[in-house]
Amino acid sequence: MLLELLPKELSPETIIHIGGVALLLTVVFFETGIFFGFFLPGDSLLFTAGIMCDGPYLSLPPTELIPLLIIAATLGTAAGFFFGRWTGDFFSHRKENLFYRKKYVDLTQEYFQKYGMMAFVFGRFIPIVRTFLPILAGIARIDAKKFWIYNLLGATLWVVTVVTAGYWLGRRFEHLKDNIGLIALIMIFISMLPLAISVLKKQMITRQEKAK
Repeated sequence: MLLELLPKELSPETIIHIGGVALLLTVVFFETGIFFGFFLPGDSLLFTAGIMCDGPYLSLPPTELIPLLIIAATLGTAAGFFFGRWTGDFFSHRKENLFYRKKYVDLTQEYFQKYGMMAFVFGRFIPIVRTFLPILAGIARIDAKKFWIYNLLGATLWVVTVVTAGYWLGRRFEHLKDNIGLIALIMIFISMLPLAISVLKKQMITRQEKAK
């Protein structure tokens, strides 16, 4: 029943089965910096890629796949950054729709204010934040040189950690390949935890302020 919550067309396994390396890199690019790509799988896709790499659908070994994914993630974030610079205050007057919610921007702004440039490193592991952060950084017109340094650092740490974990666990526990759908759901749940905790904390603070 739980597996039905994940649209089959967007499941990491389906993405890799249908498009292989090319579609994998495309999804990572869009998920990491294009504002309407926040709903695409990120952590779960990289983890699944680690499990499936050096196999029939992903013939590349991790040593070749990881650099390509780092490039895709870095360029995706850069696209979001320069989109933000080009459009200016893009979200100020934008109406909410299927691809945009103001709360996503608010949460990302709070995260950036808390961690500064290191948000590009820590935020890589948090869905939605990693999508909207580069756009807001572009709007704020932060130093481009610093952006590229932390962008590459964050992309490298994120890709290497998640893909290597998937590859290592996939080789150590062969049965994981037969339960990729369930694993993807677990990865989504784990990656969304920090965001959920942040939302709950914010709601608690708001309620406490109203109660005073």
